[in-house]
Amino acid sequence: MEEIEVHELKKVKLNKPVMIEGLPGVGNVGKLVAEHIIQELGAEKIAEIYSWHFPPLVLVNDDGTVSLCKNEVYAWKSKNLDLLIVSGDQQSVTNEGHYIITETLLDIAQQYGVSRIYTLGGYGIGQLVEKQMVLGAVNDAELVEEMKKYGVEFREEEPGGSIVGASGLLLGLGGQRGIPAVCLLGLTSGYLVDPKSAQAVLKILGHALNLEIPMQALEDRAEEMEKVVERLKEMEQAQIPRIREEELGYIR
Repeated sequence: MEEIEVHELKKVKLNKPVMIEGLPGVGNVGKLVAEHIIQELGAEKIAEIYSWHFPPLVLVNDDGTVSLCKNEVYAWKSKNLDLLIVSGDQQSVTNEGHYIITETLLDIAQQYGVSRIYTLGGYGIGQLVEKQMVLGAVNDAELVEEMKKYGVEFREEEPGGSIVGASGLLLGLGGQRGIPAVCLLGLTSGYLVDPKSAQAVLKILGHALNLEIPMQALEDRAEEMEKVVERLKEMEQAQIPRIREEELGYIR
């Protein structure tokens, strides 16, 4: 296998599509949103991307067969909006791979005349999220005010530090190619797969694209995850009295 291989499955004609990237990451927020959009809209897979920069493993399918890790590109057409949606099994495990794969995605974006890119992910805060929020980053200052209208938060210190992986590099490298790009990051604990944060990101994205996407499947997953979180809280609270008793015993 070559360092990177793009297997084109189908050629499609698109009119200035918007590219949406949702690869695995913190809370799997971006991946949840991308896969939900693909399923709800019935988007068609048009390309697969393979690389030895992905983790050295294969995925075992339900029938016992195996598949190499890959990223996938889907297309969806409508009267008023065309989309290219990027999802996948993994991101690169090497620094070089992140750049090579991102440049490949940008090559595909330019091939189809992409007008804008939205990258999606989670922003881990290390604790359970009390109030859902979507933070933003852009590669063109003019996009800030536009995204604020849709409820995106821009704060001086958040998202702090950097945005790792495709979600960040698509903004940086996309800017060098003159493609406007926005990153939407849903607040998440970072400990669990977070469909509730994915809902918050999807709502913002839907407003920005003027696109209605049914959310029931994500809502169902969010409710199931809420039950898990509640059980974790109960377990945590159940330990507090025992800890205090031990502390008191030590003091005596």
